[in-house]
Amino acid sequence: YKDDIEDITDSADKQMKLEKALNLEIGAYWETEEFQIKNFKGVDHPSILSGNILDIQEKFEEHIMQLNQMNAMRYVKPFKTIVLEKIGLLAECQDTVEKWLKVQNLWTNLVSVFSSKSIAQELPVESKKFKGIDKQWIKIMEKAADTKNVIQCCTNDILKSSLPSLQDGLEVCQKKLENFLETKRSLFPRFY
Repeated sequence: YKDDIEDITDSADKQMKLEKALNLEIGAYWETEEFQIKNFKGVDHPSILSGNILDIQEKFEEHIMQLNQMNAMRYVKPFKTIVLEKIGLLAECQDTVEKWLKVQNLWTNLVSVFSSKSIAQELPVESKKFKGIDKQWIKIMEKAADTKNVIQCCTNDILKSSLPSLQDGLEVCQKKLENFLETKRSLFPRFY
C-alpha cells in the first residue's frame, strides 16, 4: 500500500500546487489588473490606453502559456474545465486588446488632422465620418476609464462589436486623407 499512498499524496500535492497557481497567481492577477487610461494631446477626455499596456500584453501571453502547460499535466483533471475556460477568456481578451490598440493607433494618427478646419473644408464627408467615429471612440474610452478592470473591459460586448467598424471607418478616413495629400503633392511638388 505504500506505493499507492505515495502516489495519491504526490497527486494531491501536485493538484494543490496547480490549484494555487490557477487561483492565486492567474485568477487573482486578473481580478485586480486595471488599464491605465489617459487623455491624448488636445482631447479633454480619457482617450488612450497607456502606461501598463505592454505589461498587460506580456501577462496575457505568459498566463496563456502557463495555462496550456497546466492543461497538458495529468493532474489537471479536477480543474480541466476551469483551465480551458481561462485559456479561452484570456485569448479572447488578448485579441480584443490587439484590435483596440490598432484602432487607437489609427485614431491617434488622425484626430489632430481631422480636428483642423482646413481638412474639414477639404474633406467634408470624411470629416463628418471621423467626428462620428471620434464620438464613439471617446464614449468607449470613458466607459473603459470608469470600469478599468482589464477582463471586464475586454469582455464588454459593445467594445468588441464596435472595434471592427471603428477600424474600418478610420481606415477609410486615412485612405481618403492620403489620396487628398497625394493630390496636393502632385499640384505642388516643390513643397513636398
